Amino acid sequence: MKKVFLLLSVILIISCQSKEVEKNTENVKEIQPKKVFPKLEKGRYNVAFLIMNGTFNTELTAPFDIFQHTIFRENIKAMNVFTVANTDNPITTFEGMRVLPDFNYLKDSLPKIDILVVPSAEHHLDSDLEDTAMIDFVKRVDKDATYMTSHCDGAFILAKAGLLNGKVSTTFPSDIDKMRATFPNLDIRKEVLFVHDGKYITSAGGAKSFEAALYLCEFLYGKEVAKSLAGGLVIDWNVDNVPHLIVE
Repeated sequence: MKKVFLLLSVILIISCQSKEVEKNTENVKEIQPKKVFPKLEKGRYNVAFLIMNGTFNTELTAPFDIFQHTIFRENIKAMNVFTVANTDNPITTFEGMRVLPDFNYLKDSLPKIDILVVPSAEHHLDSDLEDTAMIDFVKRVDKDATYMTSHCDGAFILAKAGLLNGKVSTTFPSDIDKMRATFPNLDIRKEVLFVHDGKYITSAGGAKSFEAALYLCEFLYGKEVAKSLAGGLVIDWNVDNVPHLIVE
């Protein structure tokens, strides 16, 4: 009898402990970390970088570096730089870097975006062009943005959104023929590393993403500021040495 009582006691204790573990687990699930949004200073350009799984590092980090360094220059309208994606979870770049997006454009209240940067991503030539939510987001931003920029195959996204109709553009050199075949009505140029037509700046991407970003800074702030930004990243900057096209 004592053995039976002891056995029942052990079972009761284990059952209570199990329920307590389940309760604690449920409480952990209920506690979600509060999302922290970046601080956006007033009086600056809001510059959003559209990122997703498969984004290529250089097309993201090159213009991000250039634009973020504007906060260290005096007497200019500097830039707030931040990332936007369709998720709150970290995205993984093509090279394996994990980036936590600042804003989820599917559900967060977004600030007004003055400049949108579309870095190239792995599937910009195929499945990303079928992402209607992303394409619609780009279209919405375009309505109020001052500049829309792309690097490498990011131009395919601008083209799919219909933003390059009647404009001159460029993309990654080996994908120019593909872009021409996909969007036969567009004027897509070879032999240039970036094109500025109206509010749209498209670049060949890669390391030349630095040049396109520096050009926009020179356009906004003047040659001396652009040279200063380039010097901070050990870049010998002279726009005249970069094959480009400015459509007047």
